[in-house]
Amino acid sequence: MSPADGPRDVSTAALPPLDPYVIVLFGAGGDLAKRKLLPGLLHLASASLMPDFRIIGTSLESLTNDEFRAIAGQACETFVRRPVSAQDREAFLKRITYVEQAAGAGGLARAVAEAEAALGGKPRRLYHLSVPPAAAAEVVRLLGDADLAERARVVMEKPFGTDLESARELNRKVHEVFDEEQVFRIDHFLGKEAAQNILALRFANGLFEPIWNRNHIDHVQIDVPETLDVGTRGAFYDQTGAYRDMVVTHLMQVLAFVAMEPPTALTPSAITEEKSKVFRSLRPIDVDHVVRGQYEGYRSHPGVDPESDTETFIALRADVDNWRWSGVPFYLRTGKNLAEGARIISIAFREPPQSMFPAGSGVGDYGPDHLTFDLDESSRLSLSFYGKRPGPGMTLEKMSMQFSLVEVHDEGDTLEAYERLIRDAMNGDHTLFTTAEGIESLWEDSAPLLEHPPPVIPYAAGSWGPGQIRDLIAPRAWRLPFERRWREGKVKVA
Repeated sequence: MSPADGPRDVSTAALPPLDPYVIVLFGAGGDLAKRKLLPGLLHLASASLMPDFRIIGTSLESLTNDEFRAIAGQACETFVRRPVSAQDREAFLKRITYVEQAAGAGGLARAVAEAEAALGGKPRRLYHLSVPPAAAAEVVRLLGDADLAERARVVMEKPFGTDLESARELNRKVHEVFDEEQVFRIDHFLGKEAAQNILALRFANGLFEPIWNRNHIDHVQIDVPETLDVGTRGAFYDQTGAYRDMVVTHLMQVLAFVAMEPPTALTPSAITEEKSKVFRSLRPIDVDHVVRGQYEGYRSHPGVDPESDTETFIALRADVDNWRWSGVPFYLRTGKNLAEGARIISIAFREPPQSMFPAGSGVGDYGPDHLTFDLDESSRLSLSFYGKRPGPGMTLEKMSMQFSLVEVHDEGDTLEAYERLIRDAMNGDHTLFTTAEGIESLWEDSAPLLEHPPPVIPYAAGSWGPGQIRDLIAPRAWRLPFERRWREGKVKVA
């Protein structure tokens, strides 16, 4: 069957086979495991994208196997993204066991040994650390004490330290147990179809790569506003803030995909090297080009210091000091309790140096042309440009060419970000993960901001943040909120 004949099963994609795996979920009773990890593993299993496997959940709660399976079953039923038969769900749950962390290294080692015996041979081991950052080093030490580092890969959730010193210390403790090639520092933003579409668009087409540079691009925006407030995470968030929570671990990783040079091959090592070059080329953050904000009412959340100086919003300019990007600003913005939730990358192209069109034609009224990526679960992008309005005279207006994954028959093949990243980790593919060198380089560039942060500016809940962000980007303008929509009003787009 050719692609045009109809939808193909995702299991027939050209993906390498995997060795059998014992998967240990640390923090298995938490929100991430319930919403993403367990449903994601179920979907991979039902789509025939999992090897032979066993799953061990572990957390602070004292639970029996049956009690944890009931929790996992409810999570899968509630949050799985596509229908899964009751038979597949029951078969999945039978492969799950539980051990409480109080059992220590010995209890964990016994649970892994039992799971390996059920699989037979010498299966690989995958550890997913869905635990608070302060607990990550302790979990790694536990795995070392249990002698479970062999044939293993470990997936670590952000943040990876809170500054250069803590990142180096965390990496040192991790490397006492695991080699760097065994470590996968996860950023779910890079697991999304749209983020990977950047690579496809740039390097598979002769149209874009020749203009992907300072001669043709005026600036880049990476924008991730959130409508949610900090909720019950006040104690954690007050020690972290928007910059540590989102910019270093998410937005800067996306920036690397946008700014990287063409890799020598589409291999993990080649792509990782180009991303690392971007991080090495970043200038230290200039605090004069940073706006920090805090939404009104933040200090009343449980666990938040009544005099907290933690930012719930940040906007900044980043500069990549290399031949390709010299003089091209990258504007990054993210925050809590904002007017809309979105995840976009917007590439603004330079306008023509001179216009031959008469005054009143509309040229220049709508700003530069943009290539916009929407980092939603489905891949969406839009290219805006000036075109002639039908009718007499020469009146121009902004038009756009748009693409959405929901419009093609392969949309059903889409993997959720965590599903893709977990499978990549099992395959040993580091393409979408960051390295110890990369994360330490980012913290080093962050030092001026962390040591001398500008004061936080209050902003109204449900707004777009402090008004000073307009001065930060002037004479340019922020892309959000969008003024125009996709055809049929499916999603917002510029």
